[in-house]
Amino acid sequence: MTSRETRIKICGLRDEGIIAEMDGLPIHEIGFVFAPSKRRVSAAQAAALIRSVHEISGAGGVSPRTVGVFVNAAPPELDGILDIAPLDVVQLHGDESPDYCRELKSRHPDVLIWRVISVKETASGDEAARSDAEAKLRPYGGIIDACLIDAPGGGTGHPFNWAVIEAYKAAAQEAGVPLYVAGGLREENVQELLLNHNPDGVDVSSGVESDGVKDIHKIRAFVRKVIQS
Repeated sequence: MTSRETRIKICGLRDEGIIAEMDGLPIHEIGFVFAPSKRRVSAAQAAALIRSVHEISGAGGVSPRTVGVFVNAAPPELDGILDIAPLDVVQLHGDESPDYCRELKSRHPDVLIWRVISVKETASGDEAARSDAEAKLRPYGGIIDACLIDAPGGGTGHPFNWAVIEAYKAAAQEAGVPLYVAGGLREENVQELLLNHNPDGVDVSSGVESDGVKDIHKIRAFVRKVIQS
């Protein structure tokens, strides 16, 4: 068993019906993709999906937080989307700098900012990995609200080398933010991740799909594995 509750984020939702079927599952966040992707949604679509999320109960009996996934979006573009789709979290997957995040926070002080770091193939979670993790996270200290580590490219369905997770956990703790892990997670491997590395949260997308479409049975199975860990 892990020593604390692991936060669960299900990403890449496009179907209001699937969201309705998630009612009662102990999910903390539901994500929508605004970057180029087969899972991409428009601001209007996201607004309808957000309304659906507000109608269901998640972890702790409250509605999950809504997360928008962006890659190098211009601030005016983000402003326009947030005006239509009131997201709780903006998740940044591109080259967004600390200054970009600082400006975003000033424009939208009530929106949380998550910074995604792509983890390259590294031999192990050694001192070099720790140094690399600190170098990537330290500039965002006091600006972002969470860090998420993923395989390069994101949404690939393939895990990265988990040996570096401990280095990122230490760097995230130093920065004072929770650490989420994404990349190739599914029902069959999430308990191994939690047993060996116990991150603050997990983020799954393709691992709960069948033929590229979200599968409520796989979502339930994934959530069950997490809460049993």
